[in-house]
Amino acid sequence: MSEAFSEPTEPFESHDTPEAKANAAWSRLLQGNRRFASGAAEHPWQDRETRERLLDGQHPDAAVLSCSDSRVPPEIIFDQGLGDLFDIRTAGEVLDDAVIASLEYAVEHLGVSLIVVLGHEGCGAVKAAVDGVAELATRFDDCDCFDVPEGAARDEAHADHLEAMLAAQDSPIVREVGASVAQAMDADLEDSADFERAHVARTIELLADGSEVISLALAEGRLMIAGARYVMHDGLVEVLSF
Repeated sequence: MSEAFSEPTEPFESHDTPEAKANAAWSRLLQGNRRFASGAAEHPWQDRETRERLLDGQHPDAAVLSCSDSRVPPEIIFDQGLGDLFDIRTAGEVLDDAVIASLEYAVEHLGVSLIVVLGHEGCGAVKAAVDGVAELATRFDDCDCFDVPEGAARDEAHADHLEAMLAAQDSPIVREVGASVAQAMDADLEDSADFERAHVARTIELLADGSEVISLALAEGRLMIAGARYVMHDGLVEVLSF
């Protein structure tokens, strides 16, 4: 599992180290989210001067991988402005080669020390994945696992069979998000919020394991990854710990 960390209680005064820089960036994002959730958003850095200042380049504080859902725009829910965030958005924050390459660019070339993987309440991709897993579970009639005696061994065989069926799906939502849902179900989780949290956790693992650039940055202490879930009912971002 890659590094994830809890919400800082106070902004760091010194940003001399990547860890301090990352924690300070995370503090700013969470403070901005509190402003947004309370109806006191400041909408910073959205003027002509900022736009013109950014013509020569960008230096974002963080990269955010989030869902493409129109209700979850990172700049708005974190109350940030132009040039603050390097955003990558896909349905269900699903990873692919382009997403990973974009995040690697943010780390290697833009120097971000913080990646936020942001899920959200009421995620349609997670719901579709839950439905997909349920439908696949009805196809177990030809599963060799029924030749295994009842108990833990059969449960493990069922899980292996479901994993293989998910891996063969054409839909990246069912294939990738479904794998997260299946893992959560295997851990006796049943709530949609838990499925959303579990998918963020698995996405962080896949990101750290699937990118040499990101894995090395984590190992060298140049990068931290935070997992979070946006709760639409109250507008607050829930910080996840794994």
